[in-house]
Amino acid sequence: MARFLRKNKKEIGLAPDELLFRGEQKIEKVLLRVIDYNADDFEEHTLENVAEVEKYAKSDSVTWLNVDGLHSPQIMAEIAKVFELDQLVLAAVMETNTRARVQEHENCLLISIKMLQHDAEEETVSLEHLSLILTDKTLISFQEKKGDVFEPVRGRIRQGKKRIRGAGPDYLAFALLDIVIDNYIYIVSLLGDGVESLEEELLSDQSATIIDDINSYKKELNFLRKNIHPAREMLLALTKTETDFVEEERLLHFKDLLSNVSQAVESTDGYREILSDQLNIYHTNVSSKLNDIMKVLTVFSVIFIPLTFIAGIYGTNFDYLPELHFKYSYYYMWATMIVVAVGMLGYFKKRKWL
Repeated sequence: MARFLRKNKKEIGLAPDELLFRGEQKIEKVLLRVIDYNADDFEEHTLENVAEVEKYAKSDSVTWLNVDGLHSPQIMAEIAKVFELDQLVLAAVMETNTRARVQEHENCLLISIKMLQHDAEEETVSLEHLSLILTDKTLISFQEKKGDVFEPVRGRIRQGKKRIRGAGPDYLAFALLDIVIDNYIYIVSLLGDGVESLEEELLSDQSATIIDDINSYKKELNFLRKNIHPAREMLLALTKTETDFVEEERLLHFKDLLSNVSQAVESTDGYREILSDQLNIYHTNVSSKLNDIMKVLTVFSVIFIPLTFIAGIYGTNFDYLPELHFKYSYYYMWATMIVVAVGMLGYFKKRKWL
């Protein structure tokens, strides 16, 4: 299956608002968690069904509903009914193979982005599709599986931090996206450490394994770039939108996110250039080493050509070769060969071929 673009043939021709999960199921049961808060108070609960969130949806406080698991059309339909959302919005949420984007609908703003997380134990990077539905008083976040990446935001709400508790759901959306972008920068920095360490290896080791390392890093950077670039486009569109669901003062916060994700994009591009330079350096060093080897072999070959010629003459089977019966002819032959070899080495050195 292609890594960068996926489409099931069975999905072709379906209605755009069809509540069909398009992706890989990563959790068995859908988990619903809600946090309802204002400047003075907050409630936090794990829900058994969507109907339990209806009382929070109608309150004047900020409601954050987090949905882990996107594979249940029934739950999605119930969410659309409780929050009076167009079913087309929930159908877009269930499509996990789309690019990061922002779409304004009649009574909500849909934000989708790819979320990357680094597993230190496994030394792997996991990919997850995150969708946010923003309304006047509610933020609904959709994740493919349960995770603790947003736990710092929950902690700030529990601790009664004034900035987040006194702001609306648009600030909450900013806080969640801020964590996503910070993970981008963290993962790119980890990959960058590995790329930069290759420079030292190039100077000390010319083994073929370096080529495998360079190609592996290029593959990972291409994967990051494929997911981070659309995030920058999405945030750029978000900062230019004139939606009523985001306060004007909050646009400054999203512009900061745009600056941070641009830094991540520039870093990926920079590291890709470094890898290309390292690949060129490797091939140059290998070619240079090969040229040195060929130079030495050529010198030896050229020196031994006249020596072979001399040995060939005196190795013939003629009875009347004049020098054969000379008492010191063997020593004269060796002296001649040594003089020829030394003379050729001196000539090569004078011409700076050695």
